[in-house]
Amino acid sequence: MFKTMTLSAAVAIAASSMASADVRIASVAELSGAGAAAGAVWHDGLKMAYEEINASGGILGEQVDLVAYDSQTNPQNSRAMVQKAIDEGAYVLMGTVYSSSTVVNMLVAQQNGVPQITGSESPTITAKGNPYIFRTAFGAQKGMPKIGSYLKDGLGVKNIAVIWANTEFGKGGHDAFVKVAGNSGINVGVDLPTEQGQVDFAADVAKIKSSGVDAVFAYMTEEESARFLIEAQKQGLSVPIAGDTVLISQKVIDLSGGAADGAFGHVGLTAEAPVPAIQEMAAKFEAKYGYGADHNAIKGYLGAYTVKYVTEKIGEFDQEKFADTMHGLCLDAANHPGVLMDVCWDDSGEMSRASFLVEVVDGKQKITKELPAN
Repeated sequence: MFKTMTLSAAVAIAASSMASADVRIASVAELSGAGAAAGAVWHDGLKMAYEEINASGGILGEQVDLVAYDSQTNPQNSRAMVQKAIDEGAYVLMGTVYSSSTVVNMLVAQQNGVPQITGSESPTITAKGNPYIFRTAFGAQKGMPKIGSYLKDGLGVKNIAVIWANTEFGKGGHDAFVKVAGNSGINVGVDLPTEQGQVDFAADVAKIKSSGVDAVFAYMTEEESARFLIEAQKQGLSVPIAGDTVLISQKVIDLSGGAADGAFGHVGLTAEAPVPAIQEMAAKFEAKYGYGADHNAIKGYLGAYTVKYVTEKIGEFDQEKFADTMHGLCLDAANHPGVLMDVCWDDSGEMSRASFLVEVVDGKQKITKELPAN
């Protein structure tokens, strides 16, 4: 497995398998299956960014060939796709989005010494000591204290229901939130795991409604969150519904058809952020694809530019140097506009940047507060 891609090697790869492009970057994402609402948007963000990068001269003068590998929202298939991408000469892996896939496929990338930039949020991903994994979003353990503080101090919540996806993603978020709730003196009165791809939430909402809780914390994927919100509206569930990133994402707002109004939570990235660079990116995205950019699109976009900036910083296509440089790296948006906001990574690959509290009002995200990096 190569560690350094020289110009001659890049040309050889281009001649054999990448047509006129010089550098292969793999988008391993949920392009079909239950996770397509997240993975396809991530891929579109990557695609737009790399098109911009190529139009401005590429990376170190080399054009990027972004190749899509569909995980089909299946962890074992995602593992096979990562191996295939590596076998076909990928310089960096982008994805996956679903944590249940990333915790499986990142071992393959680690064994082969290939840097991997993921949109996954399970705390376990950066807790395994993998020196090749890096996030474009907070791990759930970083966002939960922010929403927990608001629930306790802002709303006075004492008794809460937690409904969560019984997946690696959902369990990570559930455990992080329950820990924060316990430290804050908030009782978890109802604890409801749900299955990936669950369609019917009638019994779950009925149980929450009859429980007498003060609020709900919902931590599921896009389609499940939308279905839950629709059922909550149908049954007249009147307590506040909170979440972290996904629940109040634009994709969920669109899928729920108005049922998301009133939901609130913490988001690391949103097209509604009072950040001109993010708003400009979101406008370009909507003009190009005909739908709004959510956090997954933004994560993919800034991940692509991270590859450009880090590679140009080290001055060569060297995978080992890339990973080493990412640890402890900070990129300021003034000098690295493609990352959109100032961002840093620690030695585990966990990232840090400012974030936001959001409420859904009339089908749109409304920023209620900007929160500092932690």
